Amino acid sequence: MNPIDKNLFSTMQACGLIAILRGVQPHEVVAIGHVLYDAGFRIIEVPLNSPQPLASIRALRDALPADCLVGAGTVLTPEACAEVAAAGGQIIVMPHSDPAVIRTARAAGMACAPGVATLTEAYAALAAGANMLKLFPAEALPPHVLKAWRAVITPPMALVPVGGIVPESIATYAAAGASGFGLGSALYRPGDSAGDVAAKAVAFVTAWHDSYSPAHGAHPNAATGPAA
Repeated sequence: MNPIDKNLFSTMQACGLIAILRGVQPHEVVAIGHVLYDAGFRIIEVPLNSPQPLASIRALRDALPADCLVGAGTVLTPEACAEVAAAGGQIIVMPHSDPAVIRTARAAGMACAPGVATLTEAYAALAAGANMLKLFPAEALPPHVLKAWRAVITPPMALVPVGGIVPESIATYAAAGASGFGLGSALYRPGDSAGDVAAKAVAFVTAWHDSYSPAHGAHPNAATGPAA
């Protein structure tokens, strides 16, 4: 198990919420990163279709403690993985499941979360070396579908719904076997201040801890590498 895989495992166990800062700009990203970290977030991604995303990734990596993973979302090509790595990125998040991107990310020493919407895509991603599976869009993969997936993709491999997740939906997905959540516009929209994000971040972290407390019997069951 390499260092990034160990880091991802412990991070997801503590708080499996992934902040997606689509549209964030470099001059504001550090302040937003700090309030997310203070709220309990330990994974932050900047989608590559944001303004100057590599500058934002570098700024976050330089500003935040080492126990916070920083990376890129909307990574579409193998070539982009090298650019993200050069900017200090540690995790590649994809909307799709291109094995070439997954393999390139892993060869560069980064974690990789490809987007999947079918079990066929999921197993192809695992074979390519995916660390976790991004169930995208989550609106099309409701909790009862995730529960069915869990019968064949067992813990500790992480299943992470992304798309339309709000604090109120976390408990139902947690009960179905979700390991974490990618949070987009419900957490951050372009133009939001750090204060705006802080309030929403606290609501999500509270929902996370409520849903994964021992009293609820749910566990994140994050994974750090491909399934055997």
